[in-house]
Amino acid sequence: MLTEPRSGRLAAWGNALLAGLVSPDDAVLAAVGDDAVHRVAGLPGENRVVGLTLALGRLRALGVTGLRVALPAPGHPLGLSGPPDFNARALAAGEAVVCTGAAFGLVPEVTEAGPAGDVHVEVVWHVLPVREAPPADVPSLGEAERELAEALREATEVLSRLDVAGSGPVAAAAIDAYRARAERDGEVLAPGYPPRAARVLELAGRVGLLVSLAQERGHGGAVSASEMGARAEALRPVERTARRAQVAAYNSVVEERERR
Repeated sequence: MLTEPRSGRLAAWGNALLAGLVSPDDAVLAAVGDDAVHRVAGLPGENRVVGLTLALGRLRALGVTGLRVALPAPGHPLGLSGPPDFNARALAAGEAVVCTGAAFGLVPEVTEAGPAGDVHVEVVWHVLPVREAPPADVPSLGEAERELAEALREATEVLSRLDVAGSGPVAAAAIDAYRARAERDGEVLAPGYPPRAARVLELAGRVGLLVSLAQERGHGGAVSASEMGARAEALRPVERTARRAQVAAYNSVVEERERR
């Protein structure tokens, strides 16, 4: 299932902060989420690891005007623009934040600490130079929404034909539970994002959930190697579509600002 990436929280709430819609304390609190602490290493002008509040203020002073999300996967450099070193580190992490207005990117390093039963997560964002170029393979919100609707239909049809447990009543119940949880948890994006972005992000989560169910609930009737291969081939483009939509939603504020 597509979860909320740390890069998404940092970009969304960092963009709200840069637009003057939230306070630094509120932005950092939301960006950190359930983690214990986020710090930043490699910030220009600093020879030590600093707190996220100071880092966001320094990035703004360095000319950063917006934050984009990258969610790359092997063979799919989604949201990246180079150079190779940054792309490689972002791919290893599975995510990154790319700044606009100044050529910096941030890649998270996530560690767990503490005894069993009381483990807490700490994140260090490493600041690296990036290439100022259009990000790879990021659709518009409208394109993402259309692609998601088609992907949801295609995945349901293919998985049902393969007799995979990720289709039918089990999937419907899980999607309903996902939607109820999203509504209960409240706002999924920061202030300043258009309603369409929240809608696309929610639909991407539903599509990702369908893929996850199909992957995790056994082989169903797909008992042969060829049938299991067909399922994997069916799921791969669907998962890619969901990730592209996720990035489009998080990046929509920056894209809209640049169009203006």
